[in-house]
Amino acid sequence: MLLTCQAGFEALLARELTELHGVTPVERGPGWVRLAEGAARPDLAFAHLSLVAPVEVRGDSVNALAARLEEFFLASLRDERIADPWPSVWQGPPELVGLGRRISAVETAFGERLRKKLSRVAKLAVADLPRGTGAATVRGLFVYFADFGRVLVAREAFVHGQRRMADDPLAPSRSYLKVEEAYVVLGREPQAGEAVCDLGAAPGGWSYSAAKHGARVVAVDNGPLKGGALDHPQIEHRREDAFRFAPEAGAGFDWLFCDLVEEPHHVLQHLVTPWLTRGWCRQFVVNLKFGRVDPIALLRELRGPASPLAGSAPGTRIRHLYHDREEFTLVGEVRR
Repeated sequence: MLLTCQAGFEALLARELTELHGVTPVERGPGWVRLAEGAARPDLAFAHLSLVAPVEVRGDSVNALAARLEEFFLASLRDERIADPWPSVWQGPPELVGLGRRISAVETAFGERLRKKLSRVAKLAVADLPRGTGAATVRGLFVYFADFGRVLVAREAFVHGQRRMADDPLAPSRSYLKVEEAYVVLGREPQAGEAVCDLGAAPGGWSYSAAKHGARVVAVDNGPLKGGALDHPQIEHRREDAFRFAPEAGAGFDWLFCDLVEEPHHVLQHLVTPWLTRGWCRQFVVNLKFGRVDPIALLRELRGPASPLAGSAPGTRIRHLYHDREEFTLVGEVRR
């Protein structure tokens, strides 16, 4: 098993595997860790993509790598009929200067070889991961470059949902990217006619995102909104304390958003717990900062029986997103 993650967080992924799941990595590099054995786990927070039973391929040149990857792929297709679009995903650590060009060149050479032998199959390739996450692995071609001459390739992978998102020049902050990515993990986003409460909204990146999707937003923050969130007709700005705000009696929201720079246990106890247990929202996207706490201990608490998530939102997905820094993003639906 090869698991990818955000570069710089390999040690935390290794700790998550060892301390929470009893599996010790045998090797790690920038943006990845490798296990000798083990099944794909959908509940990992730091993993982005889990390649199942990867095969190691080596080569000193673009053509050599493309030829060996073609050989692997064609051999794996025996007795398999591909009639639907399939993901062809090529990745590697961006920290290695020039590796991106090598990956692109090998991918192009591989594609040319495949088109010559299996044109119909090549035309069905999609250079993207499926949206959302699931309980089962996805079949396709997953290629990860550990370095310029060493590649790990698999036909199956578990998709944890993270991906790089496109920015919007009107978005008032970088945090806009985080909530857009969170929709991908959850598998849905706010819809026209839905109501969103954004606690700690300023400068308005998450509020702007929800309004852009057509939702009505109550943005709660004493600070000012900026950019596309300022004076947006779908956004009502209330200058109030996020921890004191509550829906009117008998009312509620379709979505709770929260991205507060506060101690995570304080957010859990005084904000997340009442909103979930009192049924004030149906879905939620919440960020918890772990810069000043042990993130693995926090994960253990979030998944424990005493967590507010256990009783009110047992299907919650906890992820360290591509656009996250020292924080977890929680997405889920409240059990009715």
